[in-house]
Order: sequence, then C-alpha cells, then structure tokens
Amino acid sequence: MNPHPTDPGRRTLLAASLTAALAGLPTFTASAAPRRPTDAPSPTDTSRHTLWWQAPADEHSMIEQGLPVGNGRLGALASNDPGRELLLITDATMWTGGLNDELDSDGQFPYGRADFGSFTLLARLTVDIPDHDLSGVNGYRRTLDLSQAVLTTTYVRSGVTYRRRIFASRPDDVIVLHFTQSGGGHYTGSVTLDGTHGETRTRAESFGASFPGGLRYGAAVTAHGRGGRVRVNGTRVDFSGCTDLTVVVSGGTNYAPDAEAQYRDPSLDPEKLARTKVRAAAAHPAATLLRTHAADYGALYGRLDLSLGTSTAEQRALDTWERLTARARDRTPDPELEAAYLQFGRYLMISGSRGSLPLNLQGLWLDGNDPDWMGDYHTDINLQMNYWMADRTGLSPCFDALTDYCLAQLPSWTALTRSLFNDPRNRYRNSTGKNAGWTVAISTNPHGGMGWWWHPAGNAWLANTLWEHYEFTRSRTHLDKIYPLLKGACEFWEARLLTTTLPGTSREVLVADSDWSPEHGPLDAKGITYAQELVWELFGHYATAAAELGRDAAYADTVAGLRERLYLPQVSPETGWLEEWMSPDNLGETTHRHLSPLVGLFPGDRIRPDGSTPKEIVDGATALLTARGMNSFGWANAWRALCWARLKNAENAYELVVTNLRPSTGGGNGTAFNLFDIYEVERGRGIFQIDANFGTPAAMAEMLLHSRPGHLDLLPALPDAWAASGYVTGLPARGGFVVDLRWRDGRPTSATVRSVGGRRTAVTYAGTSRTVDLRPGRSVTLKGFTR
Repeated sequence: MNPHPTDPGRRTLLAASLTAALAGLPTFTASAAPRRPTDAPSPTDTSRHTLWWQAPADEHSMIEQGLPVGNGRLGALASNDPGRELLLITDATMWTGGLNDELDSDGQFPYGRADFGSFTLLARLTVDIPDHDLSGVNGYRRTLDLSQAVLTTTYVRSGVTYRRRIFASRPDDVIVLHFTQSGGGHYTGSVTLDGTHGETRTRAESFGASFPGGLRYGAAVTAHGRGGRVRVNGTRVDFSGCTDLTVVVSGGTNYAPDAEAQYRDPSLDPEKLARTKVRAAAAHPAATLLRTHAADYGALYGRLDLSLGTSTAEQRALDTWERLTARARDRTPDPELEAAYLQFGRYLMISGSRGSLPLNLQGLWLDGNDPDWMGDYHTDINLQMNYWMADRTGLSPCFDALTDYCLAQLPSWTALTRSLFNDPRNRYRNSTGKNAGWTVAISTNPHGGMGWWWHPAGNAWLANTLWEHYEFTRSRTHLDKIYPLLKGACEFWEARLLTTTLPGTSREVLVADSDWSPEHGPLDAKGITYAQELVWELFGHYATAAAELGRDAAYADTVAGLRERLYLPQVSPETGWLEEWMSPDNLGETTHRHLSPLVGLFPGDRIRPDGSTPKEIVDGATALLTARGMNSFGWANAWRALCWARLKNAENAYELVVTNLRPSTGGGNGTAFNLFDIYEVERGRGIFQIDANFGTPAAMAEMLLHSRPGHLDLLPALPDAWAASGYVTGLPARGGFVVDLRWRDGRPTSATVRSVGGRRTAVTYAGTSRTVDLRPGRSVTLKGFTR
C-alpha cells in the first residue's frame, strides 16, 4: 500500500460482452413493504452476546470509539452522547472518482482522490438535547447487543431513567433512533441533518447533490414524538416536551451496477427516494420497526453459536474496554471475550455486506472524507481477507456482495485489460505480445476503474475466492454466475505464461511473466511463487467448473495441460525456505507483512501437512512462515494465524489472535475502544482498516475446523486456552456440509455433520478418519473420538 497522487483522467468505456445486468447487484431503490413479525425477539445470553462501555464516544475520535450500525448498505458510527447524539452516516456506493482509464507515464494507473476517487461520508446527523449534558447524568452505560444488532444507551438524570436505541433496518432501509424514558421525564432539543461536501440546503428534512463524475446522492430525516411538539425550524427539526421521540433517517446514491450505463441510474432521485423511505418507516411504531429489523438480522446471526469456555465472574464484571486491557495486562485467557470478538466480526459482516457493494478497506464506516488508500478495494490481500470469514462462520449470503461486484465490474475490467495492459510503458505487460481475458490493478473502485499498479495475479486470487464460496455452498447458480470470470482469468494467463527451461535440466516449464511479490522485492521477477500458486489453483478450479457445468470441454483440456506444465515452487538450498522469487536468494524483507509466497498454504490447499505434500515443501513453508515472525499487526497477524492453523500449530495461531486483541493506545496497533482494528501507519498515527476484524475470526474458525472437499479435520489447532470445554454449532465446511461440534479436555465429544449439498466426506481427528455418506438435508452424529 504505497499510494502515489496523479492527475485525473477519463475516457470512454469500451463495450464488453458480459453486461452487469447479469450480476443483479441491488442498489438504493424503492421496495415493497416488509413482512412485519408479531413476536418479540427471543431473549439472549447477555454475557456472551453483549458488549458494553461506561463512556460515550468522543466526537473527535469516532473511528476508535463510535459504535457501528449498518443494514448492509447504509451505515453509521454513533457517539451515544446523552446531550449530543452524533451519527456519521455512510452509503456503500458513496464514491467520488470515475473510470480512471488514462495511464501514467509508467503505464500504471493514477491513484488519487480526484481521478481514482474515494469512499466518502454521506451525511452527519445530530440530535442535540442540551439539558442532558454528560456531566449532569449518572449511571451512564451503552451496550451493543450482537444478537439483535441494537445499540442501547441508558442513564439517569434528576431521578428519571432515559434510554435510547439505535438500529439500522435492512427491511425498512433506514436507521432508527428511539428515545424513551421512565419516571416522568421528557426530551427537548433539535435534530439536524447535514451533508459533508458543502451541499446547499433548501429544507430541514433532506438534501441532495451530485459529484463531478455524475453520481447523485441524497438523504432525509423525519422525527415524531409523544406528549410534546415537533416542528421544522429553518434547517433543523425542533422537539420540545416529548415523553418519547423517534428519529428516522435514510439516504443513498443513484449508483447502478451497469457498466454500459457508466454505473449510474439517471432516473433515480436519491433525495426524493430517501424522503419516501423515512416517511414509510415512520408510519409504524418504533417497536414494530425493531421487531422487523431483529427478525431479519437474527435469521443470519443465529446460524452460528459458539463457546470457547467460561470466563470468570471478575472478567464478566468488567466493561469491554476494561476486559481488553485486563486480557493484555494479565495474559489470562478470557474465552467469552474471545468468542464475542468472533461474533463482533459476524456483526460487522451482516451489517456491512448485504444488498450493495462489498466491504472495502473501511468496511461501511468512516469518520471523514479522506480515508487512507481512499478506502478502496485492495486486491492483493485485503478484499479477499474481508470475505474469508463469511462462509466459515455461517454468513454465506453476505458473500454475494463480492460476487455481484466482480460480475458488475467485469465488462470494464475486461475492456481496460485488452486496451491498456500491453501498453509498452507497463513493466508488467505480456512479453508474448498476446492479450486476452481480464485482470485488475492493486486497487479497484466501484466505477469500473482501477488505481495504482497493475496486479496480474489479482484476477486469479479473486477467481479463487469466488470458487471457494462454491465449495462451501455447492450452489450451481453461483458456479454458473462466476464461470465467465474463471474462464476470462484463464484466458489472460494462457496469453501471459512464458516457456523456460529449468537450469541444469532439459525440462521446460511455464512461468509467470515479470511481476513483483506483493508488496516487496524486485519489481520484474519471473516465476514468482505468488503467481505460480494462484494460477495453479485457478486452472484446477476452472477445469472442475467446466466439467460440472458441462461446458467448454476442449478449452478445459487446454487449461489442464497448461496446469501440468506450470512450474511449482521449490525450497531454497540457501535459506531452507520456500522460494519466493524462483531464486535461492532472499530478495526482499525477511519479516515483511505480506505472506505472498505462502498463498499455497492459505488460502490455497496445495501445501498440506497431512502427508500428501512432500515433507520438504511443508518444512520450507514452515521455515518461511517462522522467518516472517510473530510481531506484526492486524491483517498480517490474521494471515499468519491462518497459516499456523493450517500447520496445526495451535499455540502460535492463538498467540496471533490474542496479539490482535491487545488494546490500541496512542494510535498503536491493536483493538480500539470500539473493537475496530487499528493499524499504526506511522508512529503515533493509527488508522482503522477492517480486514483484521474479519481475518482474525476466520483464523479462529480454522482453528476449530479445517475443511476441504472430501475432508473435515476436527479441532486441528485447538489451543490450551480453549481446550477445557466448548462447542460450536452451524460451522460450515467446504464440500457442502455444516458441523456442530462439542469438545472437552481438548478432544471432541460429539460431531454432527449435516449435508447442504455434499455427499461424502472423511471426518478426521488426531489421525483417525471416518467416512460419512449423506444425502442433502441429512445428518449423522459421531462420537467416541480418541487420540
């Protein structure tokens, strides 16, 4: 991640054969009235599913302290301040910039806010209650109920207990703030909705504007109360003497997933639609809106439950920040906190990845309009890591946003690749002179554009990520959708691969053309391990997809033949490590954050410690991972933990998980007050980057279950801290299965395997394997596991 500012540039998008209409990516649109459940949400175990704090967020530190809500498209950070509730509101499609298709003098893409563009805030909502200043209240507490996705703030003022709830409803497509009290109190104050880009206001309840690139956006708010008065006063909405108050806000853009329409819907008026949505929602009582939201959210959240053990009464008595601090200080396991961290990742996934664009570097949450790296989609680890957790923790529907994004972008990616990749100034161009298919740059935006350097192997990594979703779900519909992506990526590599003779032999192999090993080392190495591993996986996945869909048999044979000729990395006789640059020498930084040469260990499957991979390759990968070190940050620690879990080293994996849980202070690496992961980009300055909030839970899931089609390995990396007893229900496995697992004293006591499309799999624990045959929808429970 090394951005370089450049001048803006645009040009006309070339036609492409696959239209974005096939993607079906939803946008900010009108929708039918949702079904209204009549039953109240089921009570939950608050000790396991509730996070709580004894202080509100500082308005100037919202990214570290504000609590996130989101409906998958529309999100906000909330301050929960009694006297001044602040919401920083985002829409996943709220992006500046455009196609960005004029290359710099080095053949790479411009990468700045004016050309490539940036993820930005949609609006600021403030609810001012002047006589409820924090200094004048007692018993302040704010909670995040992970099981129902509700923020609750309570406090006492003058003997009256006040409570407010905030939630982001997907069915109603709004954010709701509901203020209540008990004891004879009331609310007097004002509601203000502001844009963040210098918009001209014409009314208090809404605003609308557009960016130079043509993206229109708008937001709206409404409020109503009981026992008092609510009225418009200039550019704000005033309320006085209300015994309760409901505020409803919504907004969005006219983004459309259609390359031919330049990713815009010119017929959509976002401001008008936002007003329609808030009025429709406000016609229902807040309790009805909450039930509707909780039923929708809970249907996903309830798919997986887990216990990693029981925390002490002393640990439970601490608020969330105190628990993080005590865990780091005392080095005493806090299994319920650790399980809650996994569930917080699931909360963010459900809240940030449904019905719109996928999660970017910031997820769905911002504290300003200048996020580092523009809050973009980084394709050399970060975007992929954001989605490793989804399938592994029962949230496969949340993965669809990534699939739909790639499909919607494919026409543009294809056109840009074919017109620009072989530019003579591009140091990564194909030496063969051939060009086909598609690839991406290290950064992508939602407008079909790319930024920074070309990233040839990025197409393979994206395609492999989409393929893995199929391995979990066995959805033929998904496989049919992604087939053009897989095939186009193969066509690109068919045109790119070079034939070379291995030194000292007569053996000819295929190697990747000039590239770098993200993100270090020489910039023009051939046959880098990163590319070789990703392409080897890609070719295998494509051949299987073609066979399962009954398509392109001749081309599948061609791809299979290319795969057989691919050079596969060897162990360096100099370092004893798996080679990174098809060289025995270490040409980069030994402890570099990226594990690019280890993609064959994770997320790939070529390097396996089960005896199917030559021991020297496993040992070389282990040695390289060891050399990379255990002292990194955020997503780099999460990737390391996943690799150690694959190598069945439970304690190393756990140490890295716990490292990410260390509290971030003074901008340092670790977990912020609100559980967001903070990355220290320079001394004293940290930024929020969401990938570790997903990568770390993915590692925790892999520690409990490793799967690949036809193979389930139970508790492959269970650390001592979780070994006494625990359970997980609803844990998905590749091959089309879901597992419920219980353990005691470090070994399974029972494992229930359910088929969601899979037929046969081996279930393994401590080297002992049992074969299970199931029809879809059936299950079997296994017991009697021994070491």
